[in-house]
Amino acid sequence: MPVVGAFGGDIVTSRRVIVAVWRQLARCLFAAFVAAAALAACAPVGPDFVEPQAAVEPDWTEPAPLAVGQGAEPDPRWWTTFNDPVLTQLIEVAQRNNPSLQAAGVAVLQARAQLGIAQGQIYPQQQEIRGKVEYARLDDDTFRRFNFPEQNLAIDQIALQAAWEIDFWGKFRRAIESDQAALESSIAAYDDALVSLTADVANSYINIRVLQERLVVAWSNVVTQEENLGIAQVRYKYGETSQLDVLQAETQLAQTQAQIPEFENSLAQAKYALAVQMGVTPDTIDAFLAPAERLPQVPDVVGVGIPHDLLRRRPDIREAEAAAAAQSAAIGVAEAALYPSFSLAGSFGFGSSNVLNSSLTDIFRWDSRALNAGASFVFPIFNYGRLINQVRVQDAAFQQSVLNYQNVVLTAQQEVEEGLASLSTSKDAAAVLAEAVGAAGRSTELSMVQYKSGETDYTTVLNAADAQLAVEDSLVVARGNELLSVVAIYRALGGGWQVREATGFVSGEVVEEMEQRTDWGDMIGEVNDPQVPSGEVE
Repeated sequence: MPVVGAFGGDIVTSRRVIVAVWRQLARCLFAAFVAAAALAACAPVGPDFVEPQAAVEPDWTEPAPLAVGQGAEPDPRWWTTFNDPVLTQLIEVAQRNNPSLQAAGVAVLQARAQLGIAQGQIYPQQQEIRGKVEYARLDDDTFRRFNFPEQNLAIDQIALQAAWEIDFWGKFRRAIESDQAALESSIAAYDDALVSLTADVANSYINIRVLQERLVVAWSNVVTQEENLGIAQVRYKYGETSQLDVLQAETQLAQTQAQIPEFENSLAQAKYALAVQMGVTPDTIDAFLAPAERLPQVPDVVGVGIPHDLLRRRPDIREAEAAAAAQSAAIGVAEAALYPSFSLAGSFGFGSSNVLNSSLTDIFRWDSRALNAGASFVFPIFNYGRLINQVRVQDAAFQQSVLNYQNVVLTAQQEVEEGLASLSTSKDAAAVLAEAVGAAGRSTELSMVQYKSGETDYTTVLNAADAQLAVEDSLVVARGNELLSVVAIYRALGGGWQVREATGFVSGEVVEEMEQRTDWGDMIGEVNDPQVPSGEVE
């Protein structure tokens, strides 16, 4: 049965013709594949990445305080060791809502898509079906002079075209290697952002509780100093002391009251910073913080492991190593440009015209087939040092990434040592100040008793009260520093990113929004799989 085509007329098609077309095309593609496979069997040019060497101490130098477990593995959910449900809730909300963390997760998806582009370069870079219909009218003079059979020319063509630059020197394989390492670097960057966010939320929460405790101390001293002022006023009224005592009491009270607005301002700023970290509006933060207004408990044990564990645990070290690996592969990509590139190209299709006895509807006849195949190479020569200098640029960048890796490892050890030292000194300070608070309270009570009995002047009471306020406030700060030191240790150890393996990189809301806008196929599900360990996304 004839089939009417778009150009009119009968188009004779048959299964035999279609099968013959695809057989011819398959033979061409198979021959090209065999030739490409043979040529691409060479190892890629450029260096193979080797993990950089870095100086790591065998054990922690700083003497461990009693609360630190040497050799014990850090708790992946270390914030729960503070035994504070409010802190745990704040961190869980921040890990779900923080926009910066979500952006780091989306960057992982971007890196995976970029890897897909590089992987596609291994196959024929150009694969397309092209078709065209042309009409041209020859001018009368040309038509008569050259005796063309037709003055009104019409041509139609349709063809499958392919071009393939063979990866003989490993340019495309090195690019895949580089983008794979870049993907692993983006995963480590997300983990590092997760560690930093968790520690930042804990720091903000501890600072808020410290400020609330300092306000309690300040208000308590205001009450005491108001009572002292009342006593001084009564004694002055009955002529038992001079007006100087009253003025001193009023001055001391005013100084203490002046601290309260400063604490309240700092408290408000700390709450607003915490709201940003949690990804919520400032007006909702008080509901998260209620009802407790006390400092968390210092964990009984802080597992610190051994220094060498930092190389596998700290995300920024893994990120620096992956960045070095990506840059190492970039050397091979640049070096491949120094050598000749080999390409295969071809096309197979059909064409027809209206010349002589032909018709546009003859396009699908077997004798209207057209085949074109060939191979070529390009060898850059007089490039005036551009290509070799590009290799040198990439090599210098690689060396910088190696040095950066070594510096990150050293910095990590420094931060852990500083955290251990801070925890040790803050524990000692808190213990001494706790005793001093009791002594200061008794000193204030005794000085007031002596003042009432006329055995001493108000200066003694003033000094004792000032000392009590300073010591009580310092104790709160020292206890806060002790908690902040624990957070600093866990941040330096790289603890906390492991929770990502239970949640994935991107929230469901973000995934839904992205999939409504763009066809992501199965990529988001594969990358966002909670079971994918860090650095092992395929």
